[in-house]
Amino acid sequence: MSFSTETKNELSRMDIGNRALDIAELSAIIRLSGSLHFMGNMQIGLKITTELNSIARRVFKILKKEFEINTSITVNKNQMLKKNNSYVLTITPEMGASKLLVDLGILDNENTFITRNDISNKIVKEPEDAHAYIRGAFLGGGSINDPEKNYHMEFVANNEDYAYELSELINSMGFNSKIVARKNNFVVYLKESEQISDLLAIIGATNAMFALQNIKIMKEMRNNVNRIVNCETANLSKTVDAAVRQVENILIIQKTIGIRGLPENLQELAMLRLEYEDMSLKELGEMLHPPLGKSGVNHRFKKIEEIANRHRDEVSLEDLF
Repeated sequence: MSFSTETKNELSRMDIGNRALDIAELSAIIRLSGSLHFMGNMQIGLKITTELNSIARRVFKILKKEFEINTSITVNKNQMLKKNNSYVLTITPEMGASKLLVDLGILDNENTFITRNDISNKIVKEPEDAHAYIRGAFLGGGSINDPEKNYHMEFVANNEDYAYELSELINSMGFNSKIVARKNNFVVYLKESEQISDLLAIIGATNAMFALQNIKIMKEMRNNVNRIVNCETANLSKTVDAAVRQVENILIIQKTIGIRGLPENLQELAMLRLEYEDMSLKELGEMLHPPLGKSGVNHRFKKIEEIANRHRDEVSLEDLF
């Protein structure tokens, strides 16, 4: 089950009962997943289609409780491979489809076919109404990517004006949603993990919010570990390369003027490096008499390299190993 489906199932399990919130939620669901069917004598029918049985049952309960509309849920089986069935609720003119659409702020009156493209103020009066409306928009036409892959939450609308209304409603709560055209639709979307997490909390998807935060923490931990490992690997590689170069310099000196030809303070270090090729500068410094710090050891190796460079042309690399 996808992260988006789990989130919608969680929202569909929320209690219903507050009329204002139920109406706001249902209004958004129908806006994004409903379709009008025009019949003779200025009559309108309504169909609400969803791929999740949990959403269909929730819509059924709200219609029955708040509007005394007893409809039925039919299942359209999809014969295409890996395609989900769809669940359809049909509200006929006789059931009061026109009045329902007026009550939900989608039609101005029962004698018009023209739908409104705004979000009616009578539907969204209080902040809680707005939260319920966005919940309905997500149930009706929203989705959220698996946060293991990327952070993306969107609402798909088929009307540009309405998409801007929905985006403005979301942004009025401190978010930064944006709109992009996709084929014949307009997509309101959020990309930042913190904003998606906060919006999930606002619409009531607490479990999904915690799941997203946990995944984000784990991803950050993995990234930090990878950065540390990469850094340590790079440092180890530099240390090994430096040690190889130091040994090569000492062997050049050994083959030409001899280690005894070095100043006394460099002889001891050269002999230690030949004996302990894998030791760090700090460890070598601790073995010197008297002990020497890392920077002091590095300075002496630079002196050794300067001497080796003066005799590098006198030997070939094949002669050193």
